[in-house]
Amino acid sequence: MALRCFNELFEILNMRVAIYGRKITKQTLSAFNEVFDTIRSFGWSILLEEDLSKSLMQKAPVTFPFKTFASHLDLPSDVDMMISIGGDGTFLKSVEYIRDSEIPILGINAGRLGFLANVSREHIQEALGLVRDKKYIFQKRSLLTVNVDGLQGEKDFFAMNELAIHKKDTSSMINLNVLLDGNFLNTYWSDGLIISTPTGSTAYNLSCGGPIVTPGCQVHILTPIAPHNLNVRPMVIPDHMPITLNVEGRGRSYLMSIDGKSHSIKQGQEILVKKADFMINVIKFENNNFLDTIRNKMLWGIDKRN
Repeated sequence: MALRCFNELFEILNMRVAIYGRKITKQTLSAFNEVFDTIRSFGWSILLEEDLSKSLMQKAPVTFPFKTFASHLDLPSDVDMMISIGGDGTFLKSVEYIRDSEIPILGINAGRLGFLANVSREHIQEALGLVRDKKYIFQKRSLLTVNVDGLQGEKDFFAMNELAIHKKDTSSMINLNVLLDGNFLNTYWSDGLIISTPTGSTAYNLSCGGPIVTPGCQVHILTPIAPHNLNVRPMVIPDHMPITLNVEGRGRSYLMSIDGKSHSIKQGQEILVKKADFMINVIKFENNNFLDTIRNKMLWGIDKRN
């Protein structure tokens, strides 16, 4: 028993924390410094994303020892936690480094809404203290895996929020032929189509009139962007169904956006979308749940009658 307690204490005192952030401004620098100071007071070691470390050295030279990582390939597998400092876009970029490593991620909000990065600056020390005391849970978040036939370079992509297909070189609508599990569903005449995870339901999907889905639901959401036929509505499907897309239209190329990162695809290229075979561990606390986040961020119930 004593040996187990010692080992657990040793693990807590020797945590390795990877940190990622994109924008270093006067407003966000204080959040970074508070994270650094708190981590160092716990005796934990720090790894900084390479571009972040360069930006910090230019604007506020770091005096403590740290190591760096530049991609998912050189992020050590024994890292205990990833901290994302920024908005939801920064959080999604952090996921690219984690991938299937099972490293848990904590999002600190230095942006605006913060559905994913929902630890506010005022609660940084409190949140890290709860991590130190192991008073947290892992919330599993699913991802999409996207394969594009004939695309040069990387063929498999991962998305925690969504895949979106857009028109590119024309103002005319595009036609998206969609099959579910090999069975024809519909040809969408629209400006584009969003395929969203439950996590992404509060992102682009929500802006286009799609439903909000709670994390843990095993579904994907298909939401057309400005459809020509008004009776074509968003659709929720089981996430075990593979989705096949084929784009047609007057243009020769189209825009494929994966969590905000854009790629050009050509007419006739087939896109296969599936649920990824791994999930992301998001750190959550007892007083910080999805329903509270939705209610507060969406300003529900802001009425004197409530």
